[in-house]
Amino acid sequence: MRDAAVPIQRDRLSPLRRLARLPLLALYLLLATPPALLLINPLCRRWRWRGQSLEQRTIRCWSKGLVRLCGWRVRRFGDPHPGPVLLVANHVGWLDIEVIHTQVAAGFVAKAEISRWPLVGWLARRGGTIYHHRGRSDSLHGVMHAMFERLQQGKAVAVFPEGRANSGAQIGPFHARIFQPAVLAGVPAQPVALRYGRGGEAQTRVAFQPGEGFLGNVLRLLGEPVRTVEVHFLPVVAAGEDGRRRMANLCRERIVQALAGSR
Repeated sequence: MRDAAVPIQRDRLSPLRRLARLPLLALYLLLATPPALLLINPLCRRWRWRGQSLEQRTIRCWSKGLVRLCGWRVRRFGDPHPGPVLLVANHVGWLDIEVIHTQVAAGFVAKAEISRWPLVGWLARRGGTIYHHRGRSDSLHGVMHAMFERLQQGKAVAVFPEGRANSGAQIGPFHARIFQPAVLAGVPAQPVALRYGRGGEAQTRVAFQPGEGFLGNVLRLLGEPVRTVEVHFLPVVAAGEDGRRRMANLCRERIVQALAGSR
């Protein structure tokens, strides 16, 4: 069960912002998405410039445009770990994936329901998302295997260790099992703290509200004022012999500290 969401206050300017952004977003999706999809392919994956492939740069560029049109300005603190790494972030809503993608084109582990979301699900699949069917042990085994293989290949994999989005008001416990592929591959985990709005005041606004679906959430967020989202790439946690539980606890502690940091 999801955490109870904080009630959203009415904003009289929300309909006007939504009316202004919807045509721009539709135009962006119509014009920018087809060339982006053409560039997300094995050939562009091999063309590299300054440490990134053309495919990775395409995903980052497309995500930057989407996030900006939705009214968010991204501020980065710290740097993504170079090379293979397990990126672990707090989970507020669907926007988390696109915000992280503005900085690093990592393959995400996400719930299978996302694959059915309009456009986002298709793009996520093309971008290397590993889908997990919750409640199925065979699916979890396949996800773990895919994560291990990608980490061994020198790629970045991103996960939300809480296992689900929440109300944004708090961070749930981190499931240690998701860190096992990093332990087996001997790859570090890097905690990533996502803070929406000044001092995190918009965390609960980004989160899904009770009974709100994907499209409803998108339309509501299009009516929000322009805000800043902070992406904090925190010090890595090495994979050690003491295992996955230590990694999970340390990553969660660092994210909690970052979210509670200076306003």
